[in-house]
Formats: sequence, structure tokens, C-alpha cells
Amino acid sequence: MNINIRKQIGHKINNRLIGLFFEDINYAADGGLYAEMIENRSFEFMKAYGEAGDYYVEYDGGYGWSVYPEGADVSLRFVTGSPLCEENPHYMRVTVKEARTGFANKAYSGIALECGKEYKVTFFARCVRFDGDFTVSVTKDGKTYAETTISSADYKSETYNFFRKYELTLKSNGDIRGGVFSITLSGEGIAEFDFISMFPADAVAGIFRRDLFELLRDIRPGFIRFPGGCIVEGNTLYNRYRYKDTLTEPWRRRNNWNRWAVHGTSPENNFETIFSHYNQTLGLGFYEYFLLCELIGAEPLPVLNVGLACQYQSLEQVEIESEEFKQFVSDAIDLIEFANGDVTTKWGAVRARLGHPAPFGLKMIGIGNEQWQTERADFFERYAIFEKAIHEYDKNILIIGSAGPDVFSNRYKMAWDFYRKHEDEAGFAYAVDEHYYVRPQWLYDHVDFYDNYSRKIKVFAGEYAAHPEGWRNTLEGALAEAAFLTGIERNSDVVILASYAPLFARVGYEQWAPDLIWFDEKTSYGSPSYYVQKLYATNLGDVTLLTNGEEKEAAKEGIYYSLSYKEESDTIIVKIVNRNDKEVTVGLNLDDAFGKKAHYTADILTHTDIHAENSIENPDNVKPYTVSGDIEKGITLPANSFAVVRL
Repeated sequence: MNINIRKQIGHKINNRLIGLFFEDINYAADGGLYAEMIENRSFEFMKAYGEAGDYYVEYDGGYGWSVYPEGADVSLRFVTGSPLCEENPHYMRVTVKEARTGFANKAYSGIALECGKEYKVTFFARCVRFDGDFTVSVTKDGKTYAETTISSADYKSETYNFFRKYELTLKSNGDIRGGVFSITLSGEGIAEFDFISMFPADAVAGIFRRDLFELLRDIRPGFIRFPGGCIVEGNTLYNRYRYKDTLTEPWRRRNNWNRWAVHGTSPENNFETIFSHYNQTLGLGFYEYFLLCELIGAEPLPVLNVGLACQYQSLEQVEIESEEFKQFVSDAIDLIEFANGDVTTKWGAVRARLGHPAPFGLKMIGIGNEQWQTERADFFERYAIFEKAIHEYDKNILIIGSAGPDVFSNRYKMAWDFYRKHEDEAGFAYAVDEHYYVRPQWLYDHVDFYDNYSRKIKVFAGEYAAHPEGWRNTLEGALAEAAFLTGIERNSDVVILASYAPLFARVGYEQWAPDLIWFDEKTSYGSPSYYVQKLYATNLGDVTLLTNGEEKEAAKEGIYYSLSYKEESDTIIVKIVNRNDKEVTVGLNLDDAFGKKAHYTADILTHTDIHAENSIENPDNVKPYTVSGDIEKGITLPANSFAVVRL
């Protein structure tokens, strides 16, 4: 078959079309991108139970902590009374009877160290009846891999109630997985501890796990939507993400239980899952999200609660007439001031105190995550109130609404009817957030999904993914996503933002699959879907080239393509999916208006097995490779492949 490439310019392509969606699911934040290695560092963890409409938690501040060495005569008590901070009021009271005994931390799957690498440890301690040394160690099977001793008198600062801050560095003398982090006392005594923290010294900005940060950066995403997802809403309103709780020192950020801790509860498991201790330290807060966007060159897209808990899991809501609802609206205004305000403003000053005097330059904001209208949940009225208040404060902020949890139901239709009633009102809705998790065949069947959308209000494809049988990150799913994205790129005058979801999953800790990036305590890899996103984001043209309906005929032959053009470099970019089980040679017929172009280069993603996937053991099993050739000979696409061809 042939692809005719004419110099017929279509429309401009948003250079930030392909972005990322971050939610703290699958241990994406604590235990993931947030490089903290200690679990339950402030002794505030809760254990979560329940089902829709009936969630509850119990305090379990000792989770993850144990006597060290095992069997030692040590007492660990989790108390309050004179806390380091009121936001996290519990701390650990340790009584030891003999030297070199103390306590250890579970640290998710255990501590992983790299030989020669340094790690920064911070903790607060109050010496009740102790004046010796603290020894911080990482050990395994009787061998010490890293150790530093610090005198109890050698502290950096002291609080009004005598908690002293200690900082030290560990250096590993070997590679290790499953190590034990411990703090021991040099002799008998009583001491109290809080906020025990350990970070790799190479954490990006002292915050982000380097390998995961680099995987994000290498996509070159145009935006990041955060902090979710259902996290925004919470299974209860008490459990919702409160961004203001994160705008302070890490130890003052009020611990929260994670709504994904109760995903999959049932009578059969007594409404308790293996993730019942999944909590949020909020170490990865709104300041850190904005900073992450800045570091990787992405636009921030925060999403805010509209006074509704997760509509799948709860009926909780604050009424529009209430003072509580007014606070939700006020929080939206305060967020804009935090991101963009001068240091003389209240929330701009907060940003400056956190370390960033210059504004972050927020341009977009999402109102509601996955909300829809019901007789009781008056989302449309809430949206209108938020829109009015935001634009009275700053008329330039672009507001993104919600079309609900799918693109099939009456909820979706009602949402679009609502927004289109207001489509002539300038700025009422910049874009509408659509979500769809579907079988690969649906994506193939709906490559033209946006062909007939009105262009007056834009679309944000905020959460989408192919879900093959078995819910695995296979090449099959990635190719379907690549094919669907040809339709998004051709219609990028209406679809101006798109992000795969979810972003991260820690192996063995996942509540949801497929996911874009997988990792364990030491290594990480991109799924086949990751490479599709990366190939699209790093190969966007400035404008589309018209295909004049010929792409529909090609689709009948199992070939899906889009055309774009980079004007400054005079580069034609062809994205092609071959979903056939045999290789296909595609002719590239260039319009004479492009002048003489003789050669192409192409990145190709394929595998002999359509069900192939990557893994910790084989991270490069499905990965793009580069070829080149003569345009006049066309390009031969392997069976089941995605190619980005540059002419």
C-alpha cells in the first residue's frame, strides 16, 4: 500500500499534546518517585478497612518498626504528649537495657543499597535518660553494609520541646537488597524518636528517585496532571487530598491514609486487603509537584476537589450553600496565588519559604476529577461557581472540566450537553477531561472518535489505556494505543492534551494494571506503552498534513497512520501502525512541493510475540530500534509494529 504525503497543511499541533498523569496508586509516591526509603517515618500510619459508604481506619503507629536485634530487651512504645509537631502527634519512646540494641524499619521490601553510593539520614530524637551515641546501620545476614555513629550531643538544631535534629551520611560498601535499617543506642537509657528519614544522596533536588525521574524526563512530557485521580476526591471527604497540608516542612505534613488501601475489599477478605497500610506521608506535595514540572519542562495541571467524595465509593458531599463549600472554592483561588503570586502575597510568601521565590507560572487548573451530574450530586452547578470565582480572580487561567468516568454512558452525554450550552461563553471551559480504559479492539475501532467533535471546546484525554486480556502491559495494548493516537494527532485541533494512566506501579505493590512504568526497590523499566508515549511526545510536528480520508481506507488493511510536519527543520513525520501478522511494505509518495527528499530514518517498536512485555528481569524485551532507508523503496514494517518515520 502507499501513503500519499502532500504539502497540504491542516492545523497547528499543541507542542504539549502528550503529557503525564500522576496519581499515588500502586505506591507511586511513597515507595516510588518520592525517594524516601523509610516506611512510616513519623509513626502515624493507619490501617484502613471498609467498603463503599463505610470506610474506617485504626491507628497503627508501630507498623514497620521492630526491636533490633530480634529478641533484644528493648521496649518500643508509640506515644504522644509532647510531640515534635501537632500535625503528626505520635512518636516512638525507646527503652534499651544493653548497648548496641535499638530498633529497625521494614522499609517496604527492605533497604537496597549500591556500592559506593551515599545516603542521607535525618531523624529527631529527645534524650529522656540517655547521653551516649546513636549508631545508624544497614545490615543483612550478619554483615554491615553501611554504618555511621553520631553523638547524642552532636545535633543540628533543637525545638522548643527538646527534640533535636540529627543529620548524617551513610556510604555503602556493597550492593544489597533486603537490607535492615536500624538505629541502636550505645548504652542503657530512654530516648524518643520522630521523623526518621533516609534518602539516596543522588535524589533529584533531594526529593525524586533518580531513575524514575529520568524515565519521566526522557518522555519530554508537555504537562503533568496531579495529584490524581481518585486521590483528589478521597473515599471520604476526610480522606481527600488537601494540598494545603503539604505546604510546610515534611515532618509537619499531616499523614493520611491512601484511598487505594481499600481497593478490592470484600466480605471474603473481611474488608481488609494486603495494602491496608498504604498511607500518604505527603512528602510529595504540591510544592514538589510544581517543582517536578519545572525540572522536566512540563506545564503543571493541578486538579481540585469540588466538595464531592469519590462518587463510586461514597455519597459524602458538602452542600453548595455551606461555609465548607466556600472553603473549597477559596482553596482554588489560594492555589493560583501559591503558584503565581508575588512573594508579598500570603500564599506566594509560602512558596518562597519553601524555596521558590519566583512564580511557577500556572496556566491550567482542573475542576473535579471524575465527577458527573446526578439528582443529588450537583456537579454542573459546582463547576459554574468555581469557574466564576477563578475567572474573577484571574481571567487567564484555563479551566478543565470533567466528562465523568467513561465515554459511553449518559453521564458523558449529559456532561457534553452542559459544556456545549456554554460554548459561546469565553473561557467557560477550555477543555473537558475524558477517561476510557478499554480493550485494544475498541481503540482500533475508534481511531476516528474525534473526527466529528465540535472544535469550540477542546478535549483533554486525561486517562486512557488499552487493557488486553490479563490486564498486562503487552505489545498488543501498546500498538492499539499508538493507532488511537494517530487519530488524536490528526484531531489535535480539538484534542489538545492527552495522558496515559496510571503512570507508575511498584512490582508486588500494585492495585491496578496495566501501568506505564514499573519498578522495584532498585531498578525500573518502561512498558511497551511507555515507548509509544515517548515516541509520540518526542516526534511531534508543528502542524498536521491532511490525509484526505485516505487513512480510513488504510485502516481497512490494518494500517493506521498520521502525518505531521516540522517547518523549521523541513521534516515530515509519519507515524504508522501495522497491526497485521505479516510484514507490510508501505510506499511513501511525496508531493513535489517538499523538494527532493531521498532518505528516511525510523524508530520501530515490535516483537515476534504480540503478547510480549517487559519485566524487571528483561526490561528491554520490547524496545524501539532505529533503521534508515531510501524513500523511493518505501518502508517495510514488521508484523505487529509501530514506526515513527522521519523524512
